[in-house]
Amino acid sequence: MTSAPDTEDLRGQTLSALADGLADGRYTSRGLAEACLARIAAPGGEGARTFPHGVSEQVLADADAQDLRRREGRAPSPFAGVPISVKDNIDLRGTTTRVGSHLFDDDPPAAADAPAVARLRAAGFVILGHTAMTELAFSGMGVNPHYGTPVNPSAEGDPRVPGGSSAGAAASVGYGMAGAGLGTDTGGSCRVPAAFCGLVGFKPTAARVPREGVFPLSTTLDCVGSIGHSARCCATLDAIMASEAEPDLAEPDPARLNLCALEGPVLQDLTPTVAAAYEAALGRLGAAGVRLERRPIEALSAVGRINALGGFSSAEIYARLKDRLQVDSGLVDPRVLRRIMLGAQQTPEDYAGYKAERARLLVEAGEALDRFDAVVLPTTPIEAPRFADLETDEAYFRLNGLSLRNAMIANMLNRPAISIPCQPQGALPVGFMLMGRPGEDRALLAIAAAVETVVRGQSTAPD
Repeated sequence: MTSAPDTEDLRGQTLSALADGLADGRYTSRGLAEACLARIAAPGGEGARTFPHGVSEQVLADADAQDLRRREGRAPSPFAGVPISVKDNIDLRGTTTRVGSHLFDDDPPAAADAPAVARLRAAGFVILGHTAMTELAFSGMGVNPHYGTPVNPSAEGDPRVPGGSSAGAAASVGYGMAGAGLGTDTGGSCRVPAAFCGLVGFKPTAARVPREGVFPLSTTLDCVGSIGHSARCCATLDAIMASEAEPDLAEPDPARLNLCALEGPVLQDLTPTVAAAYEAALGRLGAAGVRLERRPIEALSAVGRINALGGFSSAEIYARLKDRLQVDSGLVDPRVLRRIMLGAQQTPEDYAGYKAERARLLVEAGEALDRFDAVVLPTTPIEAPRFADLETDEAYFRLNGLSLRNAMIANMLNRPAISIPCQPQGALPVGFMLMGRPGEDRALLAIAAAVETVVRGQSTAPD
């Protein structure tokens, strides 16, 4: 990239590329911020639906402060000055956290940043503002009837949903409105929009990144993750949010990797587009010397049983909101409300049963999977649906369930997981998911960086 500092364009650029541009003077933080703001404000664009509550009034002042620190040799990290977005369920100081809902319109502004945001801000990232999301983070489609839904940036001529619930996080990155997006993932909410939009989405092991200051859909399953242009982008954000040193991703030799390619229900109902892209990706890995063992894992059938009545998410969000919903249920998207109210039908015995079955699942899955370096499967069995495909409730819930089915496995197993694009050039995006061992997030990210090079069919992966 050779643009002058007044012509910065974040589309397709990794965090490392932006950091390099800042370091060698091709870019300024103000220039990057102005480029983001121009895209957000562009007439006829998706900015108003991606940032439905506008952007922070401090964006340019914060960018100028990072430029000054860099000139004085005080940049707090190589990424100081890069603009990023934050999902609307994560606290930003001085801003009301609406969670994509009207339920919280009258809540006071957050007194402080969530710890994950505070750590990114301390590293010099410029926070643009809150991005769009499915109401209460409860859908894989990304649709929000209250504030609007950004069109998938990979399908502007054929309007499709961006995926959810971190819809605006993906849109902000895909449209070049932000260098990366901070999101949450309870059943695929970073990985599904990444898969639908041709981006990379990562969820960590749940306890790795603090969840204080994040509105909970499920205290059992929630994770704070990210969406970017490469595995290394997500690794950078993850390390800072986890308060770790910048990761030195020593990519393993693909020929030394031993991966499990899941079979069974995760391969049911694949569209031809997804099936072809996934099989081609496996073929490229095999040609690169990766050892692939295709096998079903019977223990994973427990995931469907746990979720049959709504699972942890319905139980826990209903318990949190039931008093407010007695007064304000009419404010909630009926499709979201339908899923919340499944929690009202569950008994304490049901919930205890979920916990007991999950405990057994964690043991059995570990016995079956931990001998592999990682597990691979399609992120979603479908490509991003068209908006018109979701007009009926029947179609909406069927496609929503399909979009989350595979991604949910990693949350239930409390394993780190990442989705990387694997579609051929010019095709609709398809996600290729890798799932690691619990707590071995950095190892998974290094594996993903190596696999990304092969799966994307590139001589070198984006850094």
